[in-house]
Amino acid sequence: MTSQVFYRKWRPQTLGEVVGQEHVTRTLENALLMGRVAHAYLFCGPRGTGKTSTGRILAKAVNCLGGGRGEPCNTCSMCQAITEGRALDVIEVDAASNRGIDEIRDLREKVRFAPNMARYKVYIIDEVHMLTEPASNALLKTLEEPPPYVIFILATTAPHKVATTILSRCQRFDFRRLTQDAIAGKLEHICEREGIRIEPEALRLIARSATGSLRDAENILEQLYAYYGTDISLPQVRALLGISGDPRAHEVARYILSRDVTAGLRTINSVVADGLDLRQFNRELVEYLRMILLVKSGSEVAVDLTQEELEDVKSICATSSTEQILKAAKLFGGIDLRLDSYSPLPLELALVECALEEGRPPPPDAKQPEREAPEIEPKPIDRAPTEGKTYPPNVEYLRQNWGRAVEALRGVGSKGNLDAFLRNACEPVGLEDDTIILGFYYEFHKEKIEDPKYCHLVEEKLSEVFGQPYKIRCTLIGKERRPPSRGHLVKAAMEMGAMIIEPEEG
Repeated sequence: MTSQVFYRKWRPQTLGEVVGQEHVTRTLENALLMGRVAHAYLFCGPRGTGKTSTGRILAKAVNCLGGGRGEPCNTCSMCQAITEGRALDVIEVDAASNRGIDEIRDLREKVRFAPNMARYKVYIIDEVHMLTEPASNALLKTLEEPPPYVIFILATTAPHKVATTILSRCQRFDFRRLTQDAIAGKLEHICEREGIRIEPEALRLIARSATGSLRDAENILEQLYAYYGTDISLPQVRALLGISGDPRAHEVARYILSRDVTAGLRTINSVVADGLDLRQFNRELVEYLRMILLVKSGSEVAVDLTQEELEDVKSICATSSTEQILKAAKLFGGIDLRLDSYSPLPLELALVECALEEGRPPPPDAKQPEREAPEIEPKPIDRAPTEGKTYPPNVEYLRQNWGRAVEALRGVGSKGNLDAFLRNACEPVGLEDDTIILGFYYEFHKEKIEDPKYCHLVEEKLSEVFGQPYKIRCTLIGKERRPPSRGHLVKAAMEMGAMIIEPEEG
């Protein structure tokens, strides 16, 4: 006997076996009992929630030789033929690969012919939103006045893309994402029947990873069964799903919210030293921050934690503000490690930024607290000011505020990284009336900024930051003029407005 994958082997065969969609199955069962089956249905919802399976069960129920009222018997020749996929009168169409008008015209031609053996011809059209506009119009003609022996069951994951004219001619049922409890319950049933021994915590982890899709959960379980056999442990599930379960993700979250930069950086670098996948580590960190935010907001029923874990989260919430937690979740949730999953720098920068009272330097016109700093004598310049405009007294002013100007360019440019071509790549070296002269250390960065489309963006931002219209002129001053390299954390702090008040010795 040919073996079947779990999601096909354990596909529901009656409406009562469909998991987590009672609002749909009860309505359909009542319609079957009263003999009031519609000619067209639209099943909407996420993948793996039972749309196609429910469509097949409905096809069996209306054609069951046991009466065609209520649940199918699953023992008559017609029910078995539909279950095994050999019933000629139940036609499944994948609209993703048969989306053109020619395919729908062919369907319309075949609809005119009466069923071969069944009471009803049932067409199950999956991903109906993929049909082209001409194909949708052609299908509409058939939906408006179908023969009495035809039932259409349309399924889609994107109902907003289905033509409104088709929507208006169907009875619509919305399938919901399955709860973790519902998925874990079905997996437990499968494990009992298959002789698989697995920890309840492992089943819940699979259910959580499936994000509401029972089919995805069943596929994960089958992968585990194929790899580990009939004895499956929680660490094995974590290994397959790429989840480290490393407690340091929780530790870092605590350090972030307590603003303990030293301990946080030390922990992040211990994770790097141990060779953990930083992308996965950050995902687990963000998920934990999400749970903290939910508990802080009074929604602890939405988190899946043991009582001991919940108490830990509550202790963190007691010493953290909602604004702190929100800021941390946003910063770490926005980290993109796809291009470089080995460097801890993005995590370190986010940690330092969370520790600062203000995540960004104040705008140029904001009043700054007085602080001691070396006084710089303005150098006289021999030029007449433009009428109605005031420019900075000298280039030293520009140098002191250059980090603020670069920060304003974050997110600007075709790839949103124009600030990277100015940060640590150049410095203001001169000021001539309304023209700022930028000295570049490398030709590559100079040529990039000299491109008119980027030059215009830089000039626009400089004008915003300094409050006056400016132009820029680029010159090459050579890499030997580049300041000595500092640690990346010092650079990050300086870019966010910090000042070095004592030079490094040695």
